[in-house]
Amino acid sequence: MSDMLTSFLLVAIPTVIAITLHEAAHGYAALWMGDDTARQAGRLSLNPLRHIDRFGTILLPGFLLLSQLLTIGHVAFMFGWAKPVPVAAWRFRDPRRGMMVVAAAGPGMNFLLAWIGAVALHLAPLMSSMQGAQALLLTFLFYFMLANIVLGIFNLLPIPPLDGGRIAVGLLPEAAARVWARTERAGLLIVLLAVFLLPTVLRQFGIAYDPVRSLLGSVTEPVFRVLLTLAGRPAAGMALLGDGQDI
Repeated sequence: MSDMLTSFLLVAIPTVIAITLHEAAHGYAALWMGDDTARQAGRLSLNPLRHIDRFGTILLPGFLLLSQLLTIGHVAFMFGWAKPVPVAAWRFRDPRRGMMVVAAAGPGMNFLLAWIGAVALHLAPLMSSMQGAQALLLTFLFYFMLANIVLGIFNLLPIPPLDGGRIAVGLLPEAAARVWARTERAGLLIVLLAVFLLPTVLRQFGIAYDPVRSLLGSVTEPVFRVLLTLAGRPAAGMALLGDGQDI
């Protein structure tokens, strides 16, 4: 039981940090551009409780986490979301471009945090005399990097209301941007169908169709390696990736 609790915390804590700072980054980016809506709503906070969505932050990730620990003994895939930070785009000088910058701030924060996690690998050799503590640190940093990289990549999918969808709206010509922005109402439903329902149903018929997870799997490891190299820890990082951890 204690091992399972440790495993739970080693995954849950990095995930909560990744989601919390992702949402806070949106609010700070909006504030920097002249919109204090998030601050007025109390969402410019590092308190995770301010950003929790009951289903997206607790129930769904908790189910995925426990089910994987009980079945395969480790965490291979996580998914979740927090309450969106309120933004009043009309306060920006250019609302469409402003929303693009605010949207990009979330994934940008996650990639920055993942790089910080890679830099923190420099601490591991200092703990060589404490093998248990060193192993915990390496496992924590692995999941810290993984949570941030996956959250960052997933949110860059160009589907509103994901950040990538709002970035696409800022980059597309105005007519196309208006059409694409209208898909936001059904965007979350589309994501849930693509990530969970459709792959599960097709798996029952022996059809391996899981494009979102395949994309994450193919992109996450290269991003992991790039960040480790930028942090000056490619060798330690390759050892971490080679310890049987799933990405």
